[in-house]
Amino acid sequence: MIAETVCSAVSAAGLGIAIVTAYRKRYLAAVRVAAYSLVPIGLVMTGVVEWLADTAFSPTAWAGFGVLGLAWVLFMTTRAVERRRGGTRKERRAAARAADRPGTVAPAASAPSLGQGTRPATRPAQASRDDDFSDIEAILKKHGI
Repeated sequence: MIAETVCSAVSAAGLGIAIVTAYRKRYLAAVRVAAYSLVPIGLVMTGVVEWLADTAFSPTAWAGFGVLGLAWVLFMTTRAVERRRGGTRKERRAAARAADRPGTVAPAASAPSLGQGTRPATRPAQASRDDDFSDIEAILKKHGI
């Protein structure tokens, strides 16, 4: 009851300000103030204010918000732990089975690792420097420098 009275008073005061603003020939601002001042009375008429007042003063509603908050915290905690461990239970089991097999590659590896006996052939140092400078020269010529 008090909330409805306060909302009605706020709307009346806002409409009064809108009238004064319109009297000063600021019609666009007056219409905007009138629109804002009609929102509280509209909320009262739709029942939103009554619902909010019933919810704000209800211990059951606050307990419900507490339960929802606890559920959210538990959900986010389990997600963080799952991400830290590296996936779901099925993914961990599959990784453990793959690790037990000899000669398998890790799931994130792009190619199997090479043995110690193989080394890639190295290029002469001079050839790589010439290639680098030729790229730079091509870029400079492209830009007219």
